[in-house]
Amino acid sequence: MSDILEILKYVLPSVVVLATAYFILKKFLDAKYSLAALEYGKDMAETKLPLKLQAYERLMLFCERIDVNNLLFRLYTPEITGEHLSKAMLVSIQKEFEHNLAQQLYVSDSLWQIITQSKDNVLALITTTASQQTGDYTSAVFVDTIQKERQAATTSLEIAKTAIREETRSLLG
Repeated sequence: MSDILEILKYVLPSVVVLATAYFILKKFLDAKYSLAALEYGKDMAETKLPLKLQAYERLMLFCERIDVNNLLFRLYTPEITGEHLSKAMLVSIQKEFEHNLAQQLYVSDSLWQIITQSKDNVLALITTTASQQTGDYTSAVFVDTIQKERQAATTSLEIAKTAIREETRSLLG
């Protein structure tokens, strides 16, 4: 029994010192890890915020560029036929969309769905208007017809722009 007490006399203080060292070291390392995670989060926020803002800017510009009035301003010439104008508008929208496709990485899924729905509405307006024309119609006839029918597409683009502004405001606080 005295041998056990003698062993405990040496082991017990060692265990207490070891446990104390373990808890102090654990607390120190946890604090270091938290600090490193905080710095990583700060670095990510500093990097991510400009990318997100750039994505919102690009999508707002996309909405402006696929607006029917802006498309007509850029693409209309009296020499081309209405069919060629409608095809040029469709190609322009598709190219703009492909150019901005990567922006979906930086915006919410719901905003991206609103953007794609707006694009689809403009495409549908152009396609429907072109299919309603008969024979070899002029670009002036196409422009007059699409100007009368553009309200739904314009409304969906305004909704998309409002959604972009709202999401941007929520990001900036």
